[in-house]
Amino acid sequence: MAFLLLSLLIWFWLDSLRANEIARAAGKRACLEADLQFLDETVSTGLAIRKKGIERTYRFEFSDTGDRRLEGKVVLLGKSIASLTLEPYRFH
Repeated sequence: MAFLLLSLLIWFWLDSLRANEIARAAGKRACLEADLQFLDETVSTGLAIRKKGIERTYRFEFSDTGDRRLEGKVVLLGKSIASLTLEPYRFH
């Protein structure tokens, strides 16, 4: 039983690391495509169990002018991006 619990914890930890990589890459890609500056690393802020898998929410910061910090959010369902939103920003 202890082995099974340990195995489950290791799987969850590795799965969370991979999900964080996916969310970070999605945030960076969205910023690059919109000519925005990606700031800081992505931080997990939510976790929920859904019928289709584990839903994780990640937040990150970006800048449109170099002196303003705005927030973006990536929601993953399993390994798929369910949504990606950026706080309203100024176009260049």
